[in-house]
Amino acid sequence: MTLKTLKTSDHAVSEVVDFVILLGVMLLAVSVIGVAGFPLLDHMQEVEHTENIKQSYTVLAANINEIVFGNAPSQSIELQMRGGSLSITGNSLMNITLKRWNSTSNSYEYQVFERQMRIIENRFEGTSICYENTGTWAKYPTGESIAITQPRFSFNKDVLVMPVTLVSGSSSQSGQGIVRVVSDGGHSNVYSYQNVSEVDVRITSKYYEGWGTYFDDTMNMDVAVYDVNNTINAHKNYSDNIDVHIVYSPMSATIE
Repeated sequence: MTLKTLKTSDHAVSEVVDFVILLGVMLLAVSVIGVAGFPLLDHMQEVEHTENIKQSYTVLAANINEIVFGNAPSQSIELQMRGGSLSITGNSLMNITLKRWNSTSNSYEYQVFERQMRIIENRFEGTSICYENTGTWAKYPTGESIAITQPRFSFNKDVLVMPVTLVSGSSSQSGQGIVRVVSDGGHSNVYSYQNVSEVDVRITSKYYEGWGTYFDDTMNMDVAVYDVNNTINAHKNYSDNIDVHIVYSPMSATIE
């Protein structure tokens, strides 16, 4: 083929057009990866880290609960941070009202037990995960909260056991790296009540929705939810009188 015929050949035009199309496809693919791929990768990394936080808090709860139930005087747990913040905070509250029969006065009476709880909380990319009163909880950007690991309430053979754990302290950390949560137990007490026919539990907490679901599904209690003040009220009548034991465990915690 001569130079003159090459210049006028359709084959040359086709090769140029094919090259331009291929280059356009490549540029479009790179653009799609840049616009959609990298944000998706970032989102996947955020989701993975959030799952890691949940798993870490499951371990943290298991260790701290050793203090709550008198199996250890103190605990130290390491957590990995990849941004966000970790703090001991909050003003959550539990109120327990019991209706019991007083055989001495031959009448019903009400016993009220109320204590503050507070939380150890990790905040990362709009999601909050915390330890609160022997359970671990998650609150998502939508506002919904759920239990990750359930609190250690139990009912068996007409005996109800309810823990109430106060976490005192105010330290916090943010950024990257390994941090350590150190918890030291205080003086625990068990408050026992016999001949109880009604139990009423009121919890005011950032994670109140998760608490409400727990009492409804697991403890089979009637639950009322009050969104205005982040409170749930769980109530149950017992046909046969029961014994109630409230395990109160105050502790101090620091973040190092």
